[in-house]
Amino acid sequence: MKAYLFLALAIGFELFGTSMLKASGGFTKLLPSIGVIIGFSAAFYLLSLSLQQIPLGIAYAIWSGVGTAATALIGFLVWKEKLSLNTVVGVLLIIAGVIVLNLRTVKS
Repeated sequence: MKAYLFLALAIGFELFGTSMLKASGGFTKLLPSIGVIIGFSAAFYLLSLSLQQIPLGIAYAIWSGVGTAATALIGFLVWKEKLSLNTVVGVLLIIAGVIVLNLRTVKS
């Protein structure tokens, strides 16, 4: 169970790093640029800890799927980016893929 906590924290830090990447203005702003380094470093470290107990394919599917969906939502809510039908359908397909991968693991 601790592995899933590490995975959730990895996702949180990845979202922070991605948000700071947008705020950094192409690494022209110092504090957001430092936030990028901290966010992604922590995310990959925590992801590596989760991989001690969670299979790579499952952990990465959850990490990237939740990260993609949450990043699209953050882009819409925080950065006022447009949320098109294609974006919504794409995110739903990613979520469906993560669910299918996890179902395969449960049955194994």
